[in-house]
Amino acid sequence: MLLVTSSQIASILKKLKKLYPDAECALEHKNPFELLIATILSAQCTDKRVNMVTPALFKAAGTAQAILDLGEKRLKKFIQTCGLYQSKAKNILATCQILVSQHDGKVPQSMKELVHLPGVGRKTANVVLSNAFDVPAIAVDTHVFRVSQRLGLAKAKTPEKVEQQLMMCLPKKRWSEAHHLLIHHGRALCSARNPKCELCSLQKLCLYYQSKAL
Repeated sequence: MLLVTSSQIASILKKLKKLYPDAECALEHKNPFELLIATILSAQCTDKRVNMVTPALFKAAGTAQAILDLGEKRLKKFIQTCGLYQSKAKNILATCQILVSQHDGKVPQSMKELVHLPGVGRKTANVVLSNAFDVPAIAVDTHVFRVSQRLGLAKAKTPEKVEQQLMMCLPKKRWSEAHHLLIHHGRALCSARNPKCELCSLQKLCLYYQSKAL
């Protein structure tokens, strides 16, 4: 079920790449563990806010064991400006316990193992796989969910279905790149409310814009 042709998809990716040549993961991290924790924190929270929180946290506790040693009360103080910080603290501690007891303190490199960690769903797992381990993956956040459907790359009611459809229509070698391009476009121009269509170079390729123009 393709809403657009393969040539249109290629044109979309080309234009997005021209708009955002340096598109990459916005969460600051030095290793897979830091990215995992940062991504858990990013739920219901901006990457900008997470990047304000994590430097101090990782300086104090940069490993799974170190966060366990930190304890819940002290962990909460570090992350309290992030949304849902109380539940995130519990998930982070539970995840760190599993990492220490089952994975020698290291972040696993498979979707199956990652989604078994508390606070880790497919989106978080895909972010980690893609950015920490160079595994082709498409993490569907609110931006990817919205922009991909406006462009006609997908049409579904759940992030999981959108992910499946994007994996079917996009070249596998470009999954991770496309993920970042769609996120950047959602932040810069294709916002949920009042998208800046008049400034967008994808007008002729965008189903959303074409429907508005009718």
